[in-house]
Amino acid sequence: MPSLDVVVSCPVYDSFRVQQVAGMFDVSLSDKATERFAVELPGDDEAWDVGLIVGPSGSGKSTVASQFYGDQLYRGAEWPDDRAVIDCFGDVPVRQVVELFTAVGFSSPPSWVKPYRVLSCGERFRCDLAWALSVASDVSRDPVGERSAGASRLIVAFDEFTSVVDRNVARACSLAIAKGIRRGSIARRFVAVTCHYDVAEWLEADWVLDMATGELQRRRLRRPAIELEIYRCGVAPWRMFARHHYLSGALAPGARCYLATWEGEPVTFCATLPVITKRNHRRFTRIVTLPDYQGMGIGMRVVAAVASLHRAEGFRINVTSSHPALIRHCARSSDWRTVNVKKTGSSASGSKRFPSYRSSAGRSVVSFEFVGGEGSEI
Repeated sequence: MPSLDVVVSCPVYDSFRVQQVAGMFDVSLSDKATERFAVELPGDDEAWDVGLIVGPSGSGKSTVASQFYGDQLYRGAEWPDDRAVIDCFGDVPVRQVVELFTAVGFSSPPSWVKPYRVLSCGERFRCDLAWALSVASDVSRDPVGERSAGASRLIVAFDEFTSVVDRNVARACSLAIAKGIRRGSIARRFVAVTCHYDVAEWLEADWVLDMATGELQRRRLRRPAIELEIYRCGVAPWRMFARHHYLSGALAPGARCYLATWEGEPVTFCATLPVITKRNHRRFTRIVTLPDYQGMGIGMRVVAAVASLHRAEGFRINVTSSHPALIRHCARSSDWRTVNVKKTGSSASGSKRFPSYRSSAGRSVVSFEFVGGEGSEI
């Protein structure tokens, strides 16, 4: 296990006020200009996925991380004001950028086409996470792909992790990046550097270096349970979610709507409609999780719960989407069966009976049918 012993110092500029403060508070100027940090950290050749360096302000977190990880420590990036964030990843193919955004819980296409400066703090933070994971790779490696051996995966250390966002966003981001790394969709190891102790259980860090004590603990806290409440509702709550949907913000008047809350706060909205010309067959027409809660898996848990309710009532229920996260989830889940893949979407001709129906023409989509039972685990 590598150990780090570093001494940092800064010059003390002599002035009348400096001498005043030294005299008033009995400050030893030579002692206070020097700090020493002696700690141990897991090595690159050890088996771990997520690490955490935590401690109060001034405890030496950034100093230790900078000394140990060097250029692998992300400190921020310059984002242009006149370009969409999706355009700010150089030569990285757009599909990989979308996968990175999705992996860190930034799953709102309407926000991908906006410049960084107009995004919320939570969305900006997720953009920074995606950028850090992107620039950590060299030209021969892909930050999104199959999981490689632990010792060969590059490390991304992120300073001031969750320091600029509220704690709900902090929990969501921590869970999203931990899930992405452990399921192999992010071929990296990640070290969070922060003053916030509350992210440890959401990251489920494999090791924690507490700079308040200088102790390294190898532990993996269990993530708290996410308990959702789902209500049948009218169309009114949709107004809160509409602008985050990647299609039209309109909602059919006859839609059957559901609202999910977590700790009393609205988090996910979904709605279903009858499938045209098919009896006792419905489809999801809208599924939206608010940006602050994306990446936690909440959206698809709600969809599965609502689908189970429909099955219990004797309906077949489908979901059709072009979103990579939803497609990946359904393809991996035994609760969903692939029923159709349309690389160019459905016909643009529409229906004479339903002239306002919007088809998927021009979009590559995949359709799934829910085959789980009433008791399917969500």
